[in-house]
Amino acid sequence: MDRLDPQTTHATTGPLTHGGQGAFPGGAPTGSFDPWRYRDDTTVGGVDLAGYKVEATDGGIGKVDSASHEVGSSYLVVDTGPWIFGKKVMIPAGVVNHVDHDDRKVFVDRSKDQIKAAPEYDEESHADPVYREKLGGYYNDTYSALPPDPLR
Repeated sequence: MDRLDPQTTHATTGPLTHGGQGAFPGGAPTGSFDPWRYRDDTTVGGVDLAGYKVEATDGGIGKVDSASHEVGSSYLVVDTGPWIFGKKVMIPAGVVNHVDHDDRKVFVDRSKDQIKAAPEYDEESHADPVYREKLGGYYNDTYSALPPDPLR
């Protein structure tokens, strides 16, 4: 499955913005977006990410409470602390841009506002196919809302 342009560098740690909506290193991913699968170049490598800090394109959003590495249904649950009044958010694995194991940080390619606006996390229904379809669809739509990359 084509997921990202292999000619594009995606491992940047700096915050990126595009009209306040977040942007992607090297432009938006090409091909099909699979929200429930870590990208091949994220360097997750099956490592337990619990406790890693999570960085959105415009700053920190919290720490990984738990992470799933299930084939076709991987995700992070992030404890946002005071940022969203102590709530947790579920972020599909496809949103992870890369992982810095030395600094114990996970970088996602969405802004704080995009993450805050996502469907609310519910511990009881996080495995429910209807919820997962809604959450995956939300993050898929945030990719398609980006303008075409003028450098391609």
